[in-house]
Amino acid sequence: MLIKVPGFINIGDVSLECLHLEVDGAEAKPKLVFLHEGLGCIELWRNFPENLCTTMGLSGFVYSRQGYGGSDPIPLPRPLDFMHQEAINVISPVLNEAKINSAILIGHSDGGSISLIHAGAIKDPRLIAVTTIAAHVLNEELTVKSIREAKKAYETKNLRERLKKYHGSNVDCAFWGWNDTWLNPDFWHWNLEEFLPGIKVPTLIMQGANDQYGTNKQIKAIEKGLTCLTQTVIIPEAQHSPHLEQQEITINAIQTFIDQHLALD
Repeated sequence: MLIKVPGFINIGDVSLECLHLEVDGAEAKPKLVFLHEGLGCIELWRNFPENLCTTMGLSGFVYSRQGYGGSDPIPLPRPLDFMHQEAINVISPVLNEAKINSAILIGHSDGGSISLIHAGAIKDPRLIAVTTIAAHVLNEELTVKSIREAKKAYETKNLRERLKKYHGSNVDCAFWGWNDTWLNPDFWHWNLEEFLPGIKVPTLIMQGANDQYGTNKQIKAIEKGLTCLTQTVIIPEAQHSPHLEQQEITINAIQTFIDQHLALD
């Protein structure tokens, strides 16, 4: 049985909304820690964290980063190294506050990029594995093109109203903090490949075959940079969110990877 326990944690003077997913019998096992995408929050994971935790028999922890969902707002504009700052300055304190002693990071899109930076730069001994879904390690034209299209949809269509259901008063903070950064001309040179050789834990890299925000350049760059035990899974008939579009395939791939490379019993 899985029990959902919503709440808040404080990182310094910043309040972050969070959700504990407690699975019976998993108290002594690692926790799955979910890091959302650039427009995400707890609710926008839908039922994926619950289903993954239940399938794997592991408890989970989900939180909305500052500026998203029900967490505190963040000043705009965001710095161009906001993902680096999140990875280096926030994840370990989150694990502290959530009392997590052993973690498997599950990061989607920006959350996947943050996971890779954290794993390569911090080497927190509590981190035992990383799974990324549609992570970026460099910028590319397809990414910018799709983010420009999102800007048009936010300004002229109903994207703002759709996102407001999840982010509330943070909606403009969440959107522009993401969109303005990725479209900043200076962000074209953003790159995190330098962190990949420092990752020493098993790492699963996943991407939808039809990802509209990134080509296989992302996968190839990650594969080239990693020196740890790693596996790549391309999810067929999926775009940028294979954990929602092809959830069963995604969950099975994560479970297989973790079962093969970590002794959790």
